[in-house]
Amino acid sequence: MTERKLIQLAVKGRESAMDSLYHKYERLWYRLCLRYADNSHQAQDIFQEGLFNIFKDLKQFNADKGKFSTWSGRVFVHAALRYIRKNQWQQTFEELDESAGKHLLIQDIIGSISARELIQVIQKLPTGYRIIFNMYELEGYTHKEIAEQLDISIGTSKSQLSKAKSLLRKKIDQLF
Repeated sequence: MTERKLIQLAVKGRESAMDSLYHKYERLWYRLCLRYADNSHQAQDIFQEGLFNIFKDLKQFNADKGKFSTWSGRVFVHAALRYIRKNQWQQTFEELDESAGKHLLIQDIIGSISARELIQVIQKLPTGYRIIFNMYELEGYTHKEIAEQLDISIGTSKSQLSKAKSLLRKKIDQLF
């Protein structure tokens, strides 16, 4: 059965279709939640909220406008941001001058460790760094979109990303 048909059946309330979608994407969705969370307990909370929103808002998905994996990933990113705002949001973003220094490439960081190790390292980043790193590098948001979503300046987004990459590099270097 095609994904489009599964989605149509799930929108109509067919539990077997919802179950099929869940099993197809649960690992992708949970890994996304882990990247935003401090630990697996937080990831589980984010996952539950995201899952609820996926099936509540499934009728809004339009296959002609994009892939289901992209749409559902954004639903989980929004669930993660809501969770962070509600449970641990402090002033995690500071206005800083853009660093004129090193700009590490994400491929350099990811290429040296496994996905599981990367998630563990990302979870140890300060909240602001972690959010921006995930949104920019892993979800594909622009700095402008990040700034709008988080109500920060574009410069803050860029600075936080640069610092996140630098800190990631240090943490990864400590692993080896």
